Amino acid sequence: MTSGKLALPQGYETLLKDLKVRIRTARVSASLAVNRELVLLYWSIGRDIMLRQKEQGWGAKIIDKLSVDLRHDFPDMKGLSPRNLKYMRAFAEAWPNNRIVQQLAAQIPWFHNCSILDKIKRPAEREWYIRQTIQNGWSRNVLIHQIGNGLYKRQGKALTNFTRTLPAPQSELAQQIVKDPYNFDFLTLAQGAQERDLEKALIEHLRNFLLELGVGFSFLGSQFPVEVGGREFRIDLLFYHLKLRSFVVIDLKLGEFQPEFAGKMNFYLSAVDDRLRQADDQPSIGIILCKSKNKVVAEYALRNIRKPVGVSEYRLTAALPRRLRASLPSIEELEARLKEPHPK
Repeated sequence: MTSGKLALPQGYETLLKDLKVRIRTARVSASLAVNRELVLLYWSIGRDIMLRQKEQGWGAKIIDKLSVDLRHDFPDMKGLSPRNLKYMRAFAEAWPNNRIVQQLAAQIPWFHNCSILDKIKRPAEREWYIRQTIQNGWSRNVLIHQIGNGLYKRQGKALTNFTRTLPAPQSELAQQIVKDPYNFDFLTLAQGAQERDLEKALIEHLRNFLLELGVGFSFLGSQFPVEVGGREFRIDLLFYHLKLRSFVVIDLKLGEFQPEFAGKMNFYLSAVDDRLRQADDQPSIGIILCKSKNKVVAEYALRNIRKPVGVSEYRLTAALPRRLRASLPSIEELEARLKEPHPK
């Protein structure tokens, strides 16, 4: 190598020419298939870089040079930076099977794939999040939120009696919509809070609550009244699940699960099925949300309950101790400090 010029390895020019042809071909694809074609193109570029790195020992400087040459010919095309070329290589290494790329990874946007590559290492978990993204139409921010909250480990993990109380297709679908635990990290409750305070806080943060519940939940009301035997009873939270085609009753408990909670939920579900359920609705489902539960006690409590009921825990953000709260500035104090001129 002379005059500081990078010595190009054998086959570089051939690959560069081939990649230019591939990029031009992919860019004229129909608009509806743009994302799919782009992801497949990126996979093929990444595969070729990976193979040459393994077979010929290409280093990072060659990838930088490849980026410069490709961007020279395609100045208006984004995604040809050295960083993104390295993502392409990692993408091809993560999914060596082109069939999986076509059926799954190419169905979601490229930067969704990059987020999954960055944050998840196990192939099965990566595939699960791709399927959930396709099924639920998650934005990238929602995807990152669900990964951060560990949805893979929580989805469908609630203790339920669904297999005994619902027919097979409905029981499997119902099991997948419930989690354990639910993550209410957007809430902070002070010590001494009551169940009504938890309910009120969830309603005030309804958007975050619905995001945590998952796709398909439609909110119908809190303290929803149902009349039985001339008396009025109130359901903490009532939803309708569009995919299940059923009402979902949620009962909130601040403490540990108690056996009598199951009997109360059974009563609520009987009332909803009798008063609200229409001919084309599926059986109503109950979810008891508790601060904690003893699994054996919950299993015994649900064993002879005829209505479909699940028991899950929830997690809250711990409130700051009073002595710590006292040491923190108020909102007004923070605003005043922000308005102070900065020292030069």
